[in-house]
Amino acid sequence: MDYTVSMFLNTLTPKFYVALTGTSSLISGLILIFEWWYFRKYGTSFIEQVSVSHLRPLLGGVDNNSSNNSNSSNGDSDSNRQSVSECKVWRNPLNLFRGAEYNRYTWVTGREPLTYYDMNLSAQDHQTFFTCDSDHLRPADAIMQKAWRERNPQARISAAHEALEINECATAYILLAEEEATTIAEAEKLFKQALKAGDGCYRRSQQLQHHGSQYEAQHRRDTNVLVYIKRRLAMCARRLGRTREAVKMMRDLMKEFPLLSMFNIHENLLEALLELQAYADVQAVLAKYDDISLPKSATICYTAALLKARAVSDKFSPEAASRRGLSTAEMNAVEAIHRAVEFNPHVPKYLLEMKSLILPPEHILKRGDSEAIAYAFFHLAHWKRVEGALNLLHCTWEGTFRMIPYPLEKGHLFYPYPICTETADRELLPSFHEVSVYPKKELPFFILFTAGLCSFTAMLALLTHQFPELMGVFAKAFLSTLFAPLNFVMEKVESILPSSLWHQLTRI
Repeated sequence: MDYTVSMFLNTLTPKFYVALTGTSSLISGLILIFEWWYFRKYGTSFIEQVSVSHLRPLLGGVDNNSSNNSNSSNGDSDSNRQSVSECKVWRNPLNLFRGAEYNRYTWVTGREPLTYYDMNLSAQDHQTFFTCDSDHLRPADAIMQKAWRERNPQARISAAHEALEINECATAYILLAEEEATTIAEAEKLFKQALKAGDGCYRRSQQLQHHGSQYEAQHRRDTNVLVYIKRRLAMCARRLGRTREAVKMMRDLMKEFPLLSMFNIHENLLEALLELQAYADVQAVLAKYDDISLPKSATICYTAALLKARAVSDKFSPEAASRRGLSTAEMNAVEAIHRAVEFNPHVPKYLLEMKSLILPPEHILKRGDSEAIAYAFFHLAHWKRVEGALNLLHCTWEGTFRMIPYPLEKGHLFYPYPICTETADRELLPSFHEVSVYPKKELPFFILFTAGLCSFTAMLALLTHQFPELMGVFAKAFLSTLFAPLNFVMEKVESILPSSLWHQLTRI
């Protein structure tokens, strides 16, 4: 046997090794190209899928692809919907106070929590909501119109004081409450003065709004100012621990201005009601705003998941669930968590404290890391208060990505996840924060293995072509080493078996 192998190896020429390595490199390269194409199109490895679909059942495994197939068909239908604006930036409904909270953070840490891009968006918001074309007719409003465009904070504050020397200007009080007040109590005091001035302007412009487009624009501006003041007063009450008072103020504001849903005041209300543990009232608010025709948010989706998790989380055990299966209530809770995670996949890492929180920005990108930070910053305490809710989230949230074949390209319950979120979040979030780019589809093992195999065989082909004699020696030594255990076994078998029987077997 050893003699036969030696003869076979000696008959192999260098051309054979060149052809062998070149052919191997070509085949592995073709497999790599096909695997990469299949992965880009379907989000999974072809070899892995065949192994799971056909080989695993033969070996006694369970095929879990039935749910994936149904979900992929839903994802395909979602991808055919009319696309929406992917990277629209929204005002954060729960943004903090610059003077009393953001600046205080800077004094303590020396870091700037707000980016220039974020503050520039706020300046644009202030000019849109707090100014109108007729401001030049009123000296105080004319000063404030320039103040909102001013980049320097001290210049803005000085302009607000200058406007107040002329008359009681509501927007001047707003600016001082936001940027000069160093505590929430001081901000609340200034907002109350702003409310007194703003309410008077609103009532006067309300009577004149039908006298022309100029008066109509002024009334619209006065309405925005009044709503902003009342909302911030409610947020001051919430910060100072007067939560029931804050809830009443928010409810009254939503009744008085029901058409201003763009301000998302209901998100402030949901957070305050969760603090009161008024879960029935939270459910009533969700029933009104968690509607298919209204835009979703992390607050809506994760609050709905929290309420359903609350019904089962205190008794939930992953070991028991794996033995007996999920009950109907547990299934509803898991589906609600999957829905929330599909809408914003960045939130769970903050709720589970796998990633550090920072102060939320003044603007957020829905479904992005900025929205996840803004939600978790205020709602982490509410999840901790519900016994077992975070444990249920920990056990189930990653299952969302097994349901969706490729989160970055396909959707199941929502539009496909936009790929532009990382760029926008880097503009909104400070440089010291590591922006979350999850979900990220990792390359399957077989693509990496095939790429390595292709590279290795291509290198062997090149070396064999350049140094055929030397590579032939190496190949013979390698094959001799490879066949050494087999030769050893054959020698042992030959020594044990009778020579006549061994002769008959070799003839066969």
